[in-house]
Amino acid sequence: MRDVTLGQYFPCDSVLHRLDPRLKIVSLIGFIVLTFCTFNYFSLAVVVATVIAAVLLSRVPVKMYLKSLKVIIIIVIITSLLNLFYGQGEPIFEWWIFKVTWAGIHNAIFVCLRIVCLILFSSVLTFTTSPNDLTDALERLMKPLTIFHIKVHEIAMMMTIALRFVPTLLEETDKIMAAQKARGADMESGSLVSRVKALIPVLVPLFVSSFRRAYELAVAMECRCYQGGKGRTRMKQLKLKKRDYISIAICLLAIAGVVLCNIFLPQIH
Repeated sequence: MRDVTLGQYFPCDSVLHRLDPRLKIVSLIGFIVLTFCTFNYFSLAVVVATVIAAVLLSRVPVKMYLKSLKVIIIIVIITSLLNLFYGQGEPIFEWWIFKVTWAGIHNAIFVCLRIVCLILFSSVLTFTTSPNDLTDALERLMKPLTIFHIKVHEIAMMMTIALRFVPTLLEETDKIMAAQKARGADMESGSLVSRVKALIPVLVPLFVSSFRRAYELAVAMECRCYQGGKGRTRMKQLKLKKRDYISIAICLLAIAGVVLCNIFLPQIH
């Protein structure tokens, strides 16, 4: 539970922290598309280099990023192993119904690096963007949806609150589990059914605590006369600055590098 870093904000004075949050969200979406458009090792190297540069520029401790990877390492390994046996061509190793080909090895490497890059780049967004900035950015980006009478501010607020409370709920879960273990609860041994039953004393107080926190948050918002985004002003106005335009140019260079590598360099089959 302590290794889950989803939704955590790491305050620091870095270039990425000072960037416009709208630019970071759009860059994340573009990076996701760009990652799945890598068809050879050269274009994949451009994506990996971009991720490494973003991690270093964020000035967030590397151990925080390693924690975010630790949670999904099992998924990465299983996915890579499945892709290892999924490939056409002359097998280099074969046993029973399993066969390993060069295409399968390439698939496993690409899938593994793509997932790792996506997790790291997503962590860069949450580590370098405060919940308030994230709310403002989401609302600004979804503002065209107001034409269809969609309550953009409320949607952005709910998404940000949900993301913000992930580490809080994980911390609460850890405390409840520690309290149950102190009372003699055994959650790490026995069959699968017994382990699931042992989680019931954890889930019940966790749900009660979640509803209590939600109720307290609703009361606090009502006491502050919160009535949605209608007529609401902002203390901090989002404006693109010189560093934001430089970041846009760098993103375009990365996109151009991936496209050129895919066009002029041999693809992996």
